[in-house]
Amino acid sequence: MAATLPPSGESPLVHAAKLVRDSVPPLHPGGRPVIAAVAAAAGAARLLTGRGTGVGLLATAATALFFRAPKRVPPARPGAVLAPADGTVALIEEVVPPPELDLPREPVTRVSVFLSVLDVHVQRIPMHGRVRAVRYVPGVFLSADLDKASTDNERSALVLDTQTGHALGIVQIAGLLARRIVCDVRAGDEVAAGETYGLIRFGSRVDTYLPPGVAPEVRVGQRTIGGETPLAVLA
Repeated sequence: MAATLPPSGESPLVHAAKLVRDSVPPLHPGGRPVIAAVAAAAGAARLLTGRGTGVGLLATAATALFFRAPKRVPPARPGAVLAPADGTVALIEEVVPPPELDLPREPVTRVSVFLSVLDVHVQRIPMHGRVRAVRYVPGVFLSADLDKASTDNERSALVLDTQTGHALGIVQIAGLLARRIVCDVRAGDEVAAGETYGLIRFGSRVDTYLPPGVAPEVRVGQRTIGGETPLAVLA
């Protein structure tokens, strides 16, 4: 593969710095206080003990990696319902949506994506549309890969009225280690497919409730890329 040449008039050093910057994904704002706290604790330990520089740098870097929010490019596929998160499809079931979504009480397909601690933990909007409602539901912190996590765990539910005239339900679910759900959108917000709207810290799950009669295009065990992998296509 041919090397990338710097633009005319730009020094190789500046060009190299830009390449490095572009290769490092941005951080979600919700992670900055946590990263700063880990770095401060590592610095304090180094001052008190004179040791632990390597461990402190590793812990800070690992924390920053957890809160990465890489750029994603939604596919040019009309009607595609994009995965709201990176992870693995853990469950595909026909269920009645939970009451907090305020959707019709009839069975629909729910696609559950499980996020391990190594996955990107920001959530993304699955389609262009307008946020109808956002509701927080307190709960317990069971392992997010369990079926009853959808009804028992702490969660934040979002209803999206899409530009295709459909309604989608997206639910952020805290996991065994997760203790913080961030949702940055509010009712009435206009949102675009693939844009970041939230974050769950340290292991979690995101459920997508498809419109009635819509079949998924993914399978259990399949890996998803948030903002890029189509879960289904609306006619």
